[in-house]
Amino acid sequence: MGAAPIRYFDRYKGSVETEQVYGEAWLKFIYETVPGKLALAALVRRAMFSKFYGWRMNRRISSAKVLPFVVDYELEAGEFAKTPWEFKTFNEFFARALKKEARPIAPGDDVAVMPADGRHLAFPVVDATQGFYAKGMTFTLAELLDDEALAAEFAGGSMLISRLCPVDYHRFHFPVAGTPGEAELINGYLYSVNPVALRQNVRYLVENKRMVTLIDSPQFGRVAVLEVGATCVGTIRNLFLPDQPVAKGEEKGLFKFGGSCVITLFQKGRITFEPDLVEHSANFVEVYAKMGDRLGVATGA
Repeated sequence: MGAAPIRYFDRYKGSVETEQVYGEAWLKFIYETVPGKLALAALVRRAMFSKFYGWRMNRRISSAKVLPFVVDYELEAGEFAKTPWEFKTFNEFFARALKKEARPIAPGDDVAVMPADGRHLAFPVVDATQGFYAKGMTFTLAELLDDEALAAEFAGGSMLISRLCPVDYHRFHFPVAGTPGEAELINGYLYSVNPVALRQNVRYLVENKRMVTLIDSPQFGRVAVLEVGATCVGTIRNLFLPDQPVAKGEEKGLFKFGGSCVITLFQKGRITFEPDLVEHSANFVEVYAKMGDRLGVATGA
């Protein structure tokens, strides 16, 4: 028997949908078979594999993939800042900007927003969570942040895992207003972050390359935002200026080709997540929502 299909709750349709997985056969071979796991350990998780794929997606000839991709995955081309014909490479298309009106930012100083388009899991009290992508499979904040002292600041806090598929808009934004510090690199491997892989080992999220940015927010206290690299996503590019105030929903950076992940951490007692996130995440079902939509409300210290 094959693994169960990946299902998520679509906030806009109000229904549970089945994910159309990009490269599903390849993912299942790599993460669910013995030969695939050998290839994963020897090559696929390593930076050189993703660099090679990125090089291919940066070649002019890769632009021929853009229009078929838009059609096959029914992307809303009217949201793009450029037409599909204007992209010179597939990677340029993948890291595309959108028209500003395509992602309205939920109003309210005390409202946090989704940092990216994608499928989101929310954990109101991360320390009490039994599992992330499978029951009983967890990791510690110290492992995620690679810093025991920083992890102590977020003990008992809340966590959002935002998983971006290759078909999603791949720029990430600030979930709250505030003042960000430097984006710090934690080097690591480049495993897939698709549930096909994470159901095998959720610890890929703490073994992958990632960037950590701390934001001091008047409404939400200290907030940590982590961009997690993945197979074929060797590039995480932060574009903001450290120590300069940012608005909620302001662009923070972008990923190059592949599926990716953004993790947002709030300190204990600082946010109340939206009810649909809490309800579905409790059953390990992700919620599909777009950048700028409501994530939760500040609850104070």
